[in-house]
Amino acid sequence: MHAVFAATGTTASDTALWPLRLPSVAATALAAAGVAAVAHHLTGPPRGGGPGPGASGDADRPGGADRSAGRVGRGGWARGAGRPGVDRVGPGGAGGQGGRCGLAGRVAVVAGVGYAVLPPVQMYAQEGRSYALVAAAVVWATYLMLRERWVAYAVVLVLGCWLHEFAVLALPAHAFAARRSRGWRLAAGAVVVALLPLALVSARQAQQQLGWLGRPSWQDWAAYGILAAASLLLARGAARELVRVALPLALLPPGLLLAVSLVHPWYVDRYVLYALAGFALLAGARLATARGWWVWALVGVLLVPVGLWSAWLRTPESRKDDARAVAAAVRELARPGDAVLFLPSRRREWLLSSPEAYGSLRDLALSRTPAASRSLQGVERTPEEIRAALLDPAVDRVVALLDPVGQPLDGYPAEAVKRQTLVSHFDLCSVTDVRGARVALFARPGNCP
Repeated sequence: MHAVFAATGTTASDTALWPLRLPSVAATALAAAGVAAVAHHLTGPPRGGGPGPGASGDADRPGGADRSAGRVGRGGWARGAGRPGVDRVGPGGAGGQGGRCGLAGRVAVVAGVGYAVLPPVQMYAQEGRSYALVAAAVVWATYLMLRERWVAYAVVLVLGCWLHEFAVLALPAHAFAARRSRGWRLAAGAVVVALLPLALVSARQAQQQLGWLGRPSWQDWAAYGILAAASLLLARGAARELVRVALPLALLPPGLLLAVSLVHPWYVDRYVLYALAGFALLAGARLATARGWWVWALVGVLLVPVGLWSAWLRTPESRKDDARAVAAAVRELARPGDAVLFLPSRRREWLLSSPEAYGSLRDLALSRTPAASRSLQGVERTPEEIRAALLDPAVDRVVALLDPVGQPLDGYPAEAVKRQTLVSHFDLCSVTDVRGARVALFARPGNCP
């Protein structure tokens, strides 16, 4: 992101937001291309015109059956197995080398485009965050796994894990396809070793970084149930090779994270966005072999709400909050020299992008600025210091930036002290509701305007 700003000569405060979105848009396109590449590899003819799945191949040579049992690439799973129907991609199949080439192209296009139009994928394609980059890394690691390029596989997956540690949940999904391969086991071990230092450091910060999360809601479980049911339905009748790659990728990462979150609440669907690549692979194979006009008519009907949602997604109203509206409310409400308090502390981000509004206020809870502490939102004082700062006789008015009504209250001691001191020593003068936030004015008893 910073490299894009440096190359374009813009800053995060500029009104042109395309540098913020460029990495995510490019990563989503790269991920969609990766989905297409994986689909083509799994459904196309063997590379080099060699024997297809079910042919004798290496198994005819001494020791060939043992070697082929550990292979992951095209033909590796099925070679020597002779299982009926393994050539089929979906209902109806495709016979012959030319037929498989044409079918593979159709599956690749449908799967890649299908991934790109999925609503969650579109959401994070136009946000300046890392989730699209992580998805691209996992998808291309999957492709490299199929090609048995183990060094490249380990490098790409480590990159994804360094961008977001939960990319490591792709390893159990890949194990379903590659666990017999010694190369994969070595590469997977290298990924874990490379991630371990980061995991040890972040484990000490987990409470601060993820303490705001609650256990998975019924909506989270319902969404996973829908994904699982749809994926299992699409997998029926599909080739085993495709199912072994796509179905675990779709179900295992979110399922494992949901299960872990029953003990440690760490689940957010965007953390495992890459799982939708598995769903797109299954959907692409099914649609590419669909028979009858009604299937495409149904797809067309479904694309209408997707298109409307996609257009709405690109409007300010789609955001959970509006930092500019918060800053405007603060400018209207506050006087120069007023104190400001963020409840919780992470809401400091609402004003950091508006220095003209933030700079004229006294941030009572702030101990070290983001620049001084080399952190995103700075470091706050201890609960005792915050209470003392609020009780200072020089503090007459406090502008408080709050979460919307209905949001859970942070249980950290510093946050509890902020709430308790405001309620017990100040009067609530006014509350201004903006999208995703509340801006409240507190004053000493009898001093409300």
